[in-house]
Amino acid sequence: MQSEISDPLNVAPFRSSVMTVRPEWLDYNGHMNMAYYGVLFDEAADEIYTGLGFGPEYQKTGFTTYTAEFHICYLRELHQGDPVIVTLQLLDFDEKRFHIYQEIHHADGWCAATGESMGLHIDQSGPRVAPMPTDILARVRALHKAHGHLPWPERAGRSIGIKRKQ
Repeated sequence: MQSEISDPLNVAPFRSSVMTVRPEWLDYNGHMNMAYYGVLFDEAADEIYTGLGFGPEYQKTGFTTYTAEFHICYLRELHQGDPVIVTLQLLDFDEKRFHIYQEIHHADGWCAATGESMGLHIDQSGPRVAPMPTDILARVRALHKAHGHLPWPERAGRSIGIKRKQ
């Protein structure tokens, strides 16, 4: 899949190409199974990763990226054939990590789910977390600058738990 944006690193937030909920993604309740929300988030990230330098060819350099943590909030059901666009906002980064926030939007505009992740830059010889090369770090920095004017998403930084009565 390719983004409809000619330079995805200069768009805030990044918007994926239009994707469609596939029939095989449905569960016995007739809506998209929870696992496939993750697939949509991942496919959208793959679209921008190429612009950052993390595309399929990058793995051949001995480096890659891993997801260390991912949180999804399910807000509204998606159904077979629904067209969706996934947005991505780079919240923070350092030389080895990047913190991303995403939203899945139905083509009609409403938000179906949010996702938040911590990505790691990996030296595959370990494997171990390692600093990004300077050219890629510069692209990540440019993306962060392009997203710098965006507000901090309300759902970012949430934790999960049950509040106990005192």
